[in-house]
Amino acid sequence: MDQHELQAACLALPGAVEDFPFGDEVSVFKVGGKMFAASHLDAKPLQLSVKCDPDLAVQLRAAHPAIAPGYHLNKRHWLTVTCGGEATDELVRELVAGSYDLVA
Repeated sequence: MDQHELQAACLALPGAVEDFPFGDEVSVFKVGGKMFAASHLDAKPLQLSVKCDPDLAVQLRAAHPAIAPGYHLNKRHWLTVTCGGEATDELVRELVAGSYDLVA
């Protein structure tokens, strides 16, 4: 998944908007004014932070080397995913959708 596909996946969700509260480099995706995903879309490697149920977050981090505790976020409720390779496009889309559902 590249930066354009990631951005499109986030913005395809109903009511989702892109905002830049942390500066021009970090895209923050929100629904109803609440953040459900954040990414520095020009970074290499491409990473995405998403909200997650705390119990599921523990399981996902144990099962996927590409998933780590949220970077600069509440590590109990947020994950940071390195896109590509081990984190398939399908997994990233599922995590985005799950985060959106938690926030919406």
